Amino acid sequence: MTAEHVCPPAFLAFAHELADAAATVIRPYFRQRLEISAKADSSPVTEADRLAEMTMRQMIETCFPDHGIRGEEFGAANADAEWVWVLDPIDGTKSFASGSLAFGTQIALLHQGTPFIGIIDQPVTNERWVGQRGCPTLFNGVPVQTSDTVRLKEAIVYTSALEQFDPDAKERYSRLAAGARFTRMSHDCYAAGLLALGSVDLLVESNVFDYDILPQIPIIEGAGGIVTDWEGHPLDDTHRYETVLMAANEMLHAEALGRLKRGKDPAVD
Repeated sequence: MTAEHVCPPAFLAFAHELADAAATVIRPYFRQRLEISAKADSSPVTEADRLAEMTMRQMIETCFPDHGIRGEEFGAANADAEWVWVLDPIDGTKSFASGSLAFGTQIALLHQGTPFIGIIDQPVTNERWVGQRGCPTLFNGVPVQTSDTVRLKEAIVYTSALEQFDPDAKERYSRLAAGARFTRMSHDCYAAGLLALGSVDLLVESNVFDYDILPQIPIIEGAGGIVTDWEGHPLDDTHRYETVLMAANEMLHAEALGRLKRGKDPAVD
């Protein structure tokens, strides 16, 4: 990677500061009796979501006023800037609001639409995944690697929410799940962290937003994994991703794509 394609170290240090600040906001709310509101798309939101994003946005506006911001709770500002921060203050609000640890703060820094930095931070357990384009992924400062599982029948498959799958996507996912070792649901960004650690082999999503996925891309790729849509194409920088496939390695990715293809015979190999 050439020098001009390396993210400035100050930006990475600042990304850590953002995650630290969000964690300070979020921790006091965990396993408390929270008021849960419904957003326009009926998804839940809490005061902790809003306050954590507001805190991060204020820090960005103060330290890097020429940078853009795209946040889950408060939308976009200066979104056509060269550098844009993508903020998901609590990914897994349902888990957070119900006292589960399967949630995290997600932060990405895009350069001209490409994610150069990705952070998943679990503020209660103090677990942090950091991906930086062209660099090994770190988990609490230690390099990590995706699994060497290459056959679907030996693979552990995670997805966040089957209710987000339309009938076609659900049928395609069911074919994949039928050939896997086992499947689990409702871990949101924490599942991507487990994939980077080598504990999970495939992560399959449908109808998710950019702020759900962009922070995870440098993390998964830096750990040796692959991120595409269900057709094997790179993900575009759009505000909603119809399908997302994250795999531990190329061989497993290829078999998963075969299962997800429309019209494929669902018989187990």
